[in-house]
Amino acid sequence: MFKVLCLLIILMTTQMESQELPRIVLKGSVVVQDEVLEGVDVVNKKTKETTRTNAQGNFSILAAVGDTLVFTGFQIKDIYFPISAQQFLQGFISIQSELRSYQLKEVVVQNGINARALGIIPKGQKTYTPAERKLYTATDLNASLNAGSMAGGSVSVDPLLNWISGRTKKLKKQLNTEKKELYRIQIENWFTKEYFMTKFQIPALYVKGFEYYCIENDSFVAALTSKNVALTTFLMGDLALQYKEIIASEN
Repeated sequence: MFKVLCLLIILMTTQMESQELPRIVLKGSVVVQDEVLEGVDVVNKKTKETTRTNAQGNFSILAAVGDTLVFTGFQIKDIYFPISAQQFLQGFISIQSELRSYQLKEVVVQNGINARALGIIPKGQKTYTPAERKLYTATDLNASLNAGSMAGGSVSVDPLLNWISGRTKKLKKQLNTEKKELYRIQIENWFTKEYFMTKFQIPALYVKGFEYYCIENDSFVAALTSKNVALTTFLMGDLALQYKEIIASEN
């Protein structure tokens, strides 16, 4: 019976490795020095699906043979774990990790205190940043002048429309710059300078440049704005490698 079972596993393994299998829910746990670890981010490198270990150190994620799971967190060294056919059949993996501490900036969040709660801004009303307000005013004025011209106004508004058009382009550029700065501030609220220097080996003088480099990446910005810390950290790992290559080529 044992020989038959071994033969069956070998045949299944060969078949698995020869074709792409559908993904199943793979379960596992993360352990550090015989202690379970909560809050470790788990990313499927191929699908970009993310999850996080619970209070018991357990996790579950869709995976298939050949996928690589990335385990990352402020308290551990990054682990890249390829899924083999045997692990796929077992349906459970145990990850042994090394503990590492990172210091994060303190973020104080006061729930419920905002302009809407205080009645300053009506509930449901859209709020605008300074750059957004200027852009809205310019585009609204442009539309109004066009409507007035079509209604038979005798005053030529072409020079004014051209001026507004140029101003609108300038304001759009300012809005884009403002958004990027807000993204960079969000990065600094999540991670310290020392974190970039230690985890990604970014030289101190280049940390801010690395932040700007990251926010030029659309996938990174999408992860950042969705507040997906696991995917944000994962993407920063690849961007850090690219950025260090740029630094090396310039020196």
